[in-house]
Amino acid sequence: MNYPPKHHQDDDINHMVEVIKTYPLATLISVKDNKPLITHLPLVYEDGKLIGHIDIYNPQAKLLKNDNDIAIIFAGPECYISPSIYSTTQLPTWNYIKVHLQGKVKAIESKAALKQSLITMTEFLEAPDHKYVLEPDNPRLDRNLGYIEMFEIEITNWEGKFKLSQDKKPRDIKAAREELVRANQESIRLFLDKAF
Repeated sequence: MNYPPKHHQDDDINHMVEVIKTYPLATLISVKDNKPLITHLPLVYEDGKLIGHIDIYNPQAKLLKNDNDIAIIFAGPECYISPSIYSTTQLPTWNYIKVHLQGKVKAIESKAALKQSLITMTEFLEAPDHKYVLEPDNPRLDRNLGYIEMFEIEITNWEGKFKLSQDKKPRDIKAAREELVRANQESIRLFLDKAF
């Protein structure tokens, strides 16, 4: 993003952090021999960095170290916006919230750090109800530590893609926001009923 004054930059980054915290399933993209490797993993935003875990047998795991470059995409809600919801004549459009990041990734070798990170991530993902607690003495956790690698991403570039009908009149912006909520709830229900 090309930022005007600093306070706008801070606001934009705060919005992007909220997207990351609310929609933590990330798309990680690495390139090896001119071929993209893509994995979907939850990431936790912590102290300005992203923390994640990957199965050692995932081909992308070999690239999540040594300050390798990585691209990350977080996807918020999205939907088609029909001109019928606006109070003025418009064209059809698509509204969405996305965060594109670039960074440098390094492996965290400590099994103790990995164990604590898995517990912390579970606490984060279980919030706010915390119906499940991953206990440190869970034998299954200890048995699986050898099959999981921890990594940390230092974010080098932030880019927020927020298309929310911002260029419309206030009443139409509100209608587009309401449609985003309605359409997402409805499309999930219809998809699950149809596909599964």
